[in-house]
Amino acid sequence: MGRSPSRVLRGRPVAHDGGDPRGEFCQTLDLVCVATGWTEPRALRNKAQRWVHEALVDIAGILPFPLRGLDSDNGAEFINAQLLSWCQEQQITFTRSRPYRKNDNCFVEQKNWPVVRQQVGYGRYDTPAELEVLRELYRHLRLYENFFQPQMKLIAKTRQGATVRKRFDTARTPYQRVVASPHVSPQAKHALTRTYLGLNPAGLKRQIARCQDRLIELASHKPEQRKEVGYPPGHPFKRDSSWKEISRTSLLRQPVGPDILMP
Repeated sequence: MGRSPSRVLRGRPVAHDGGDPRGEFCQTLDLVCVATGWTEPRALRNKAQRWVHEALVDIAGILPFPLRGLDSDNGAEFINAQLLSWCQEQQITFTRSRPYRKNDNCFVEQKNWPVVRQQVGYGRYDTPAELEVLRELYRHLRLYENFFQPQMKLIAKTRQGATVRKRFDTARTPYQRVVASPHVSPQAKHALTRTYLGLNPAGLKRQIARCQDRLIELASHKPEQRKEVGYPPGHPFKRDSSWKEISRTSLLRQPVGPDILMP
Protein backbone atom coordinates (compact mmCIF):
# COMPACT_ATOMS: atom_id res chain seq x y z
CA MET A 1 0.00 0.00 0.00
CA GLY A 2 3.00 2.30 0.06
CA ARG A 3 4.31 4.68 2.64
CA SER A 4 1.32 6.61 3.98
CA PRO A 5 1.87 9.60 6.30
CA SER A 6 -0.59 8.03 8.75
CA ARG A 7 1.85 5.16 9.28
CA VAL A 8 5.09 7.13 9.69
CA LEU A 9 6.51 7.75 13.17
CA ARG A 10 9.14 10.29 14.12
CA GLY A 11 11.09 9.86 17.32
CA ARG A 12 13.86 11.09 19.55
CA PRO A 13 15.06 10.47 23.12
CA VAL A 14 14.58 12.92 25.99
CA ALA A 15 17.19 12.86 28.75
CA HIS A 16 16.33 12.85 32.46
CA ASP A 17 19.75 13.91 33.77
CA GLY A 18 18.57 16.74 36.03
CA GLY A 19 21.16 19.07 34.51
CA ASP A 20 24.06 16.72 35.30
CA PRO A 21 25.04 14.56 32.30
CA ARG A 22 27.49 12.43 34.27
CA GLY A 23 26.85 8.72 34.70
CA GLU A 24 23.82 6.72 33.65
CA PHE A 25 20.27 8.08 33.76
CA CYS A 26 16.87 7.31 32.30
CA GLN A 27 15.68 8.41 28.89
CA THR A 28 12.24 8.80 27.37
CA LEU A 29 11.79 7.59 23.81
CA ASP A 30 9.02 9.72 22.31
CA LEU A 31 7.44 8.57 19.02
CA VAL A 32 4.80 10.63 17.21
CA CYS A 33 2.70 9.80 14.15
CA VAL A 34 2.93 12.61 11.62
CA ALA A 35 -0.65 12.47 10.33
CA THR A 36 -2.71 11.51 13.38
CA GLY A 37 -0.62 12.78 16.31
CA TRP A 38 -0.66 9.31 17.94
CA THR A 39 2.04 9.42 20.61
CA GLU A 40 3.94 6.54 22.21
CA PRO A 41 6.34 7.44 25.07
CA ARG A 42 8.61 4.77 26.55
CA ALA A 43 10.98 4.96 29.52
CA LEU A 44 14.45 3.56 28.84
CA ARG A 45 17.27 2.66 31.19
CA ASN A 46 19.67 4.66 29.02
CA LYS A 47 20.26 5.48 25.35
CA ALA A 48 21.82 2.13 24.46
CA GLN A 49 20.64 0.81 21.11
CA ARG A 50 19.41 -2.37 22.85
CA TRP A 51 16.75 -0.53 24.85
CA VAL A 52 15.72 1.65 21.90
CA HIS A 53 15.31 -1.43 19.70
CA GLU A 54 13.23 -3.24 22.35
CA ALA A 55 10.98 -0.19 22.76
CA LEU A 56 10.46 0.14 19.01
CA VAL A 57 9.52 -3.53 18.70
CA ASP A 58 7.02 -3.12 21.54
CA ILE A 59 5.52 0.03 20.01
CA ALA A 60 5.24 -1.51 16.55
CA GLY A 61 3.30 -4.41 18.06
CA ILE A 62 0.58 -2.29 19.71
CA LEU A 63 0.12 0.50 17.15
CA PRO A 64 -3.39 0.66 15.69
CA PHE A 65 -1.85 0.72 12.21
CA PRO A 66 1.15 -1.07 10.65
CA LEU A 67 4.38 0.86 10.96
CA ARG A 68 5.74 1.67 7.51
CA GLY A 69 8.11 4.59 8.18
CA LEU A 70 10.50 5.66 10.94
CA ASP A 71 12.31 8.98 11.03
CA SER A 72 14.88 9.75 13.76
CA ASP A 73 17.67 12.11 14.67
CA ASN A 74 21.33 11.26 14.12
CA GLY A 75 22.15 9.66 17.47
CA ALA A 76 23.91 6.31 17.65
CA GLU A 77 20.91 4.86 19.47
CA PHE A 78 19.10 5.01 16.10
CA ILE A 79 21.89 4.96 13.51
CA ASN A 80 23.15 1.41 13.98
CA ALA A 81 23.15 -1.90 12.11
CA GLN A 82 20.72 -3.60 14.50
CA LEU A 83 17.92 -1.10 13.95
CA LEU A 84 18.58 -0.88 10.21
CA SER A 85 18.36 -4.65 9.77
CA TRP A 86 15.12 -4.76 11.81
CA CYS A 87 13.58 -2.04 9.62
CA GLN A 88 14.59 -3.93 6.50
CA GLU A 89 13.05 -7.15 7.83
CA GLN A 90 9.81 -5.37 8.72
CA GLN A 91 9.78 -3.40 5.44
CA ILE A 92 9.93 -0.11 7.33
CA THR A 93 11.37 2.90 5.52
CA PHE A 94 14.10 4.26 7.79
CA THR A 95 15.13 7.91 7.38
CA ARG A 96 16.95 10.43 9.52
CA SER A 97 16.94 14.19 9.96
CA ARG A 98 19.63 16.48 8.63
CA PRO A 99 22.48 17.29 11.03
CA TYR A 100 21.88 20.41 13.18
CA ARG A 101 18.33 20.88 11.80
CA LYS A 102 16.06 20.42 14.81
CA ASN A 103 12.99 21.51 12.86
CA ASP A 104 13.24 18.30 10.86
CA ASN A 105 11.84 16.64 13.99
CA CYS A 106 9.31 19.36 14.75
CA PHE A 107 6.46 16.89 15.27
CA VAL A 108 8.40 15.29 18.12
CA GLU A 109 9.90 18.49 19.53
CA GLN A 110 6.46 20.04 20.03
CA LYS A 111 5.39 16.98 22.04
CA ASN A 112 8.36 17.03 24.41
CA TRP A 113 6.79 19.69 26.62
CA PRO A 114 3.18 18.44 27.09
CA VAL A 115 3.95 14.71 26.97
CA VAL A 116 7.32 14.48 28.73
CA ARG A 117 8.50 17.59 30.59
CA GLN A 118 5.10 18.72 31.81
CA GLN A 119 4.41 15.24 33.19
CA VAL A 120 7.75 14.20 34.73
CA GLY A 121 9.64 17.49 34.98
CA TYR A 122 13.37 18.10 34.71
CA GLY A 123 14.57 15.97 37.61
CA ARG A 124 17.26 13.30 37.48
CA TYR A 125 15.93 9.76 37.31
CA ASP A 126 18.66 7.16 37.52
CA THR A 127 17.45 4.35 39.80
CA PRO A 128 15.55 1.13 38.95
CA ALA A 129 12.64 2.26 41.13
CA GLU A 130 12.29 5.54 39.23
CA LEU A 131 12.51 3.69 35.92
CA GLU A 132 9.60 1.44 36.89
CA VAL A 133 7.51 4.43 37.98
CA LEU A 134 8.20 6.16 34.66
CA ARG A 135 7.13 3.07 32.77
CA GLU A 136 3.89 2.81 34.74
CA LEU A 137 3.20 6.51 34.27
CA TYR A 138 3.63 6.26 30.50
CA ARG A 139 1.29 3.26 30.32
CA HIS A 140 -1.49 5.50 31.66
CA LEU A 141 -0.32 8.65 29.87
CA ARG A 142 -0.34 7.13 26.37
CA LEU A 143 -4.03 6.24 26.81
CA TYR A 144 -4.93 9.66 28.18
CA GLU A 145 -3.07 11.55 25.44
CA ASN A 146 -4.23 9.45 22.50
CA PHE A 147 -7.89 9.02 23.46
CA PHE A 148 -8.80 12.19 25.37
CA GLN A 149 -6.48 15.06 24.37
CA PRO A 150 -7.65 16.85 21.19
CA GLN A 151 -5.16 18.74 19.08
CA MET A 152 -5.30 20.99 16.04
CA LYS A 153 -3.20 20.50 12.94
CA LEU A 154 -1.80 23.30 10.81
CA ILE A 155 -3.31 23.18 7.32
CA ALA A 156 -2.17 26.49 5.82
CA LYS A 157 0.19 29.37 6.56
CA THR A 158 0.39 32.60 4.59
CA ARG A 159 2.52 35.69 5.03
CA GLN A 160 1.37 39.22 4.26
CA GLY A 161 4.23 41.58 4.93
CA ALA A 162 5.13 41.14 8.58
CA THR A 163 1.88 39.32 9.37
CA VAL A 164 1.76 35.53 9.38
CA ARG A 165 -1.69 33.95 9.23
CA LYS A 166 -2.19 30.32 10.17
CA ARG A 167 -5.23 28.12 9.59
CA PHE A 168 -5.90 25.02 11.65
CA ASP A 169 -8.37 22.20 11.26
CA THR A 170 -10.97 21.19 13.83
CA ALA A 171 -9.41 19.88 17.01
CA ARG A 172 -9.63 16.09 17.25
CA THR A 173 -7.99 13.46 19.40
CA PRO A 174 -5.44 11.09 17.83
CA TYR A 175 -8.00 8.32 18.34
CA GLN A 176 -10.57 10.21 16.26
CA ARG A 177 -8.02 10.87 13.53
CA VAL A 178 -7.01 7.20 13.39
CA VAL A 179 -10.65 6.09 13.17
CA ALA A 180 -11.24 8.57 10.33
CA SER A 181 -8.13 7.46 8.42
CA PRO A 182 -8.72 5.30 5.31
CA HIS A 183 -5.32 3.64 5.86
CA VAL A 184 -6.42 1.86 9.05
CA SER A 185 -8.22 -1.46 8.83
CA PRO A 186 -11.80 -1.82 10.13
CA GLN A 187 -10.64 -4.49 12.60
CA ALA A 188 -8.14 -2.06 14.14
CA LYS A 189 -10.79 0.64 14.35
CA HIS A 190 -13.20 -1.69 16.15
CA ALA A 191 -10.46 -2.68 18.60
CA LEU A 192 -9.68 0.97 19.29
CA THR A 193 -13.36 1.72 19.87
CA ARG A 194 -13.64 -1.12 22.39
CA THR A 195 -10.57 0.21 24.20
CA TYR A 196 -11.99 3.74 24.20
CA LEU A 197 -15.33 2.65 25.66
CA GLY A 198 -13.55 0.91 28.52
CA LEU A 199 -11.44 3.91 29.57
CA ASN A 200 -12.13 6.43 32.32
CA PRO A 201 -10.26 9.74 31.79
CA ALA A 202 -10.65 10.76 35.44
CA GLY A 203 -9.24 7.41 36.54
CA LEU A 204 -6.30 7.78 34.16
CA LYS A 205 -5.56 11.23 35.56
CA ARG A 206 -5.59 9.86 39.09
CA GLN A 207 -3.16 7.10 38.12
CA ILE A 208 -0.87 9.63 36.44
CA ALA A 209 -0.96 11.89 39.51
CA ARG A 210 -0.17 8.92 41.75
CA CYS A 211 2.92 8.10 39.67
CA GLN A 212 4.01 11.74 39.71
CA ASP A 213 3.72 11.82 43.51
CA ARG A 214 5.80 8.66 43.68
CA LEU A 215 8.52 10.25 41.52
CA ILE A 216 8.61 13.26 43.83
CA GLU A 217 8.84 10.98 46.86
CA LEU A 218 11.72 8.99 45.37
CA ALA A 219 13.57 12.16 44.41
CA SER A 220 13.19 13.59 47.91
CA HIS A 221 15.19 10.69 49.38
CA LYS A 222 18.13 11.13 47.03
CA PRO A 223 21.15 13.25 48.00
CA GLU A 224 21.39 16.51 46.11
CA GLN A 225 23.94 16.36 43.32
CA ARG A 226 25.86 19.44 42.28
CA LYS A 227 28.43 20.06 39.64
CA GLU A 228 31.80 20.97 41.11
CA VAL A 229 34.73 22.45 39.25
CA GLY A 230 38.06 21.70 40.87
CA TYR A 231 41.19 23.78 40.65
CA PRO A 232 43.67 22.64 38.01
CA PRO A 233 46.97 21.60 39.62
CA GLY A 234 49.93 23.95 39.69
CA HIS A 235 50.66 27.61 40.38
CA PRO A 236 49.38 30.29 39.63
CA PHE A 237 45.86 28.89 39.10
CA LYS A 238 45.35 28.06 42.80
CA ARG A 239 44.76 31.65 43.74
CA ASP A 240 41.56 33.25 44.97
CA SER A 241 39.77 34.75 41.99
CA SER A 242 36.48 36.40 41.34
CA TRP A 243 33.87 35.03 38.95
CA LYS A 244 34.92 37.66 36.41
CA GLU A 245 38.32 36.02 36.25
CA ILE A 246 36.90 32.61 35.35
CA SER A 247 36.63 31.57 31.72
CA ARG A 248 33.08 30.43 30.96
CA THR A 249 34.22 28.23 28.10
CA SER A 250 37.04 26.31 29.76
CA LEU A 251 35.95 26.64 33.42
CA LEU A 252 39.59 27.27 34.34
CA ARG A 253 40.68 29.99 36.69
CA GLN A 254 42.80 32.37 34.73
CA PRO A 255 46.17 33.63 36.08
CA VAL A 256 45.29 37.24 36.79
CA GLY A 257 47.47 39.30 39.11
CA PRO A 258 50.25 41.90 39.32
CA ASP A 259 52.89 39.23 38.78
CA ILE A 260 51.40 38.26 35.43
CA LEU A 261 52.41 40.51 32.55
CA MET A 262 49.49 41.27 30.25
CA PRO A 263 50.11 42.49 26.69
